[in-house]
Amino acid sequence: MDQDTRIDLKNFTLEELTEFLAGMGKERFRAGQVMRWMYHRLVDDFDAMSDLSKVLRAELHQRARISRLTPEATEDSRDGTRKYLFRLEDGETIESVRIPMDDNRATLCISTQVGCAMGCVFCHTGSFGLVRNLTPGEIVNQVCAALADGPVNNIVLMGMGEPLHNLDNVVKALQILYMPQGLDYSPRKVTLSTAGLVPQMQELGKRVRVNLAVSLNATTDEVRNRLMPVNQRYPLQQLMAACRQYPLHAKKRITFEYILIRDVNDSDQDARRLVKLLHGIKAKVNIIPFNEHSASEFRAPTEERISRFQGYLLDHGMVAIRRASKGQDISAACGQLKGKLTVSPPAQESERNSARPDRSQGKGKHL
Repeated sequence: MDQDTRIDLKNFTLEELTEFLAGMGKERFRAGQVMRWMYHRLVDDFDAMSDLSKVLRAELHQRARISRLTPEATEDSRDGTRKYLFRLEDGETIESVRIPMDDNRATLCISTQVGCAMGCVFCHTGSFGLVRNLTPGEIVNQVCAALADGPVNNIVLMGMGEPLHNLDNVVKALQILYMPQGLDYSPRKVTLSTAGLVPQMQELGKRVRVNLAVSLNATTDEVRNRLMPVNQRYPLQQLMAACRQYPLHAKKRITFEYILIRDVNDSDQDARRLVKLLHGIKAKVNIIPFNEHSASEFRAPTEERISRFQGYLLDHGMVAIRRASKGQDISAACGQLKGKLTVSPPAQESERNSARPDRSQGKGKHL
């Protein structure tokens, strides 16, 4: 099938769409009209935009299109977690996860790349390598698709890929998410997680407002080098300095994600080093016990170690939360559903959806 070469309006901010329509000789207010159809009403057909003239709709058909994502496969957990697999226009696939929260609220974890280049040893997505960056439209369309299943209250950029490795497209996607004519999310409701790309962290803080989460997972460079190769470029001293310089709004904290792994980073000494490492940073620590799986050498910490680790942080005045795992009866960690479907023929989709649980850790971020 020939690829549609018309301009995808989902990649435009309001300013860019205004400029595009001005180039067609159209009034500035038309951009807001089109935006509201795309994002407030989730319309992807120009013919449905009834407050546009037939002439304008015909011209838009000739020059532009509105992309969308439809799940190719989903998996539903007993706890209400839903995993989506989306196939992109070039045939590549990405994942998103809808996570039920308290009070009938939902958080959506979205991807920013096809694959990932960071190579974290506990992350299943890293086994695919980096294929390409997602466009702003592909990032935002994950949210649009999930909205078909009900409201999404919070968005976390913690799925496949390193968001700051795709900084320009991620910033533009955030701008679309925040625009009143777009999806109209408050920056307070959106969190971006990074493995620690220090220069991009500094640039992010200058360009857009977003809650920051840092995948930390170790208290020494030796251990973090082993778990996360990015640490060899930006070791802990540089990473902590960047966190101290990151612009935080009132009452906000940087979230530090810490996957607790038996006999690797779960000792009393690690807890003491973590308190010292985060001194002077408005921080919250999410403790994520490692989920064992056959492909990994790592093991889950004992309940006693988890309690001692968390207790030490709490006793020293830190905000430390044990992250509850959700979706464990489905392929909920990053890359699992993609991995299953990549090796399974389409005709076996029903068999895949009822497959036995896969408890690979994935990134350990959103679940």
